[in-house]
Amino acid sequence: MTTRPIYTAHLTAQEISSIRRILEQPKYELIPLKNVLEQAGHLPSGATVSVTASPNKGMMATVDLSIELQNRGFHVIPHISARLTRDRSELREIIDRLDAADMRRVFVVGGDVTEAGEFFDGLAILAAMEEMGHGFTEVGIPGYPEGHHIVDDATIEKAVEDKVPFASYITTQMCFTPDAISTWVQSLRSRGIDLGVFIGIPGVAELKKLLTLSVRIGVGASSRFLSHNKSLAGRLVRPGGYAPDDLVIGLATLLADSAANVEGFHIYTFNQVESTEQWRHEMLRALP
Repeated sequence: MTTRPIYTAHLTAQEISSIRRILEQPKYELIPLKNVLEQAGHLPSGATVSVTASPNKGMMATVDLSIELQNRGFHVIPHISARLTRDRSELREIIDRLDAADMRRVFVVGGDVTEAGEFFDGLAILAAMEEMGHGFTEVGIPGYPEGHHIVDDATIEKAVEDKVPFASYITTQMCFTPDAISTWVQSLRSRGIDLGVFIGIPGVAELKKLLTLSVRIGVGASSRFLSHNKSLAGRLVRPGGYAPDDLVIGLATLLADSAANVEGFHIYTFNQVESTEQWRHEMLRALP
């Protein structure tokens, strides 16, 4: 297999080492769609897998898939969506089923459905989980380097601060621009938030699908920028789809900064695991 060149001449040895370390053991996000188990077969053995909550399928589809993937030997982090969880009774069922499966990590999101049940947002369900009791040792929360597609910046920043006491780490929503991510991490640290950060990056995907899903999951400026800059969009496309080489290289300084406390990558695979894994291995081979 031919390894394509990547431009690393401007990077220090520490920066290259940081890229390699973080690229070697990422988290992979999967969506509960019909092709998910087939694509999961392309994951590394024992990989850490984050399972999203689907507005069309409900929370129990996430729980079912999470248990299936754990039975296949993966380390699974189910999403718990506040707005997709009907009420405290369903939340109790979710917690009990995950506890019975010996799952100790979850990722709590607000959710992108218009009508909420008992829980309006992530903070509400985090507080309910704390009150009800649970056995989770790690609870992740989302961060938004480019803001939220519905909620204003001040509100979303306050929401992150309010959720910090319940959280173990922050995973960013998908972003294409290294400067936006770096600025956001620096802002966290300046506000005294020292939780570890997992940077959400796109895997290999068709550009049309990438733009459609990026809008749906709350990536604002990046998707608008790409949709209005067709020449750049064209350069992002290669056989097999978009690949985040330049994004990863652009994050090198941040990854190497111990004060930034970046713990890893969270790869939004869009269930295109096979092509994403091919890209990841190619990039690791291309690093000097």
